[in-house]
Amino acid sequence: MTTVAPSETIRPASPAPVAKPSLRTPSRVDVAGVDPASEAAASEKTAFDDTVFDDTAFAAELDAVRQSVIDQLGENDAAYIRSIIRRQRRLEMGARAALMFPWLPPVWIAGAVGLGVAKIIDNMEIGHNVMHGQWDWMRDDVIHSTKWDWETHCPGEQWKRTHNESHHMWTNVVGKDHDIGYNIIRMDPNQPWRPYMLGQPVYFVLLGLLFQEGVALHEASSLMQSDRSEDRKTALTRGVEAFKKMARLAAKDYLLFPALALPFGLATAIGVAVGNGIANLIRNVWAFAVIFCGHFPEGVALFTESDIDGETQGQWYRRQVEGSANFTGGRLMDLLSGNLDHQIEHHLFPDLPSNYYSQIAPQVREICARHGVTYRTGSFLSQFGSVVRKTIRLAFPNKVSQQPVQADRGREAAFALGA
Repeated sequence: MTTVAPSETIRPASPAPVAKPSLRTPSRVDVAGVDPASEAAASEKTAFDDTVFDDTAFAAELDAVRQSVIDQLGENDAAYIRSIIRRQRRLEMGARAALMFPWLPPVWIAGAVGLGVAKIIDNMEIGHNVMHGQWDWMRDDVIHSTKWDWETHCPGEQWKRTHNESHHMWTNVVGKDHDIGYNIIRMDPNQPWRPYMLGQPVYFVLLGLLFQEGVALHEASSLMQSDRSEDRKTALTRGVEAFKKMARLAAKDYLLFPALALPFGLATAIGVAVGNGIANLIRNVWAFAVIFCGHFPEGVALFTESDIDGETQGQWYRRQVEGSANFTGGRLMDLLSGNLDHQIEHHLFPDLPSNYYSQIAPQVREICARHGVTYRTGSFLSQFGSVVRKTIRLAFPNKVSQQPVQADRGREAAFALGA
């Protein structure tokens, strides 16, 4: 491997600044459904008052944080990601071997759980972050965003389009960010209520259990909502690509590995298949919980397209902070969440190596506090509980006190157009 100076190769994490617009407070209601005219919302709104928000200074301070990380990148970081990959592969091999002993329940259970953890690390700390380009500065022949594909149903190229190019650029912009509710769950009180939404708690549970399948079909389902026939044709192509990968990975977990165990008896082969299924469920539910905790707790802001008209670098940074949420849990949580327990830092700097997020989080939080930008964080359980409560509440029509205000009619219009 040839190592180069990181600052020469790592690319910008955010769009180039554009002409500064007339400053304004984003036209939104808090996603808790509270009328911004209320006293509680008014106090929050004051914190984001653009008349006191210096977007240029905010951007400069966050750019300095980012540059400080780039200046540190080197062999210790390269050793970190190689070590994680090596240990993940060893864990997977050991877990798959343990599944060959279904007549020893403690060993078999350890195998199923261990394989689930191995899949989590593969998807989150390795695959997700490598495909963000966090390790491209190494110029490694394998650990590179253009070469890596993860062991989950969503094809890597589709993920990079829907996640890196769409979600991260247009974070929480209704009509542009299709990760809002994943086209299934109502996460905005301004989205017109429909009777089928009464089943939202059920959809929530099903999406968690089948999260890798839902993510795999995310681009296809988003394109199918378009009015353009070309997009719907592309959706079919994307769906076929996703189903091909689904079939390949299903064959690996439920045919290949059970077949390899068959010489040891039918019970062993069945035990391997069942263990693989449990591991996939563990990975699905955990990834779902991490993603929803980082994006959909009460208080995380949503935006209209008019809010981002003429958006500057500092305003883009602020939207990433307002549209994300962190949760706490320590070093183990960092690893198992792919460092997405620092979702705010990830959204600010998606191409910085994830092992730095916990280090820069105190700086980012302090900068946000000085500039009056709300930095949301809490325990994992409190954030997930918040998401569950909101999911249930928004399954029902808005109460009179929660009706959208006039300033948010743009979001209503976007939903009406099937955005």
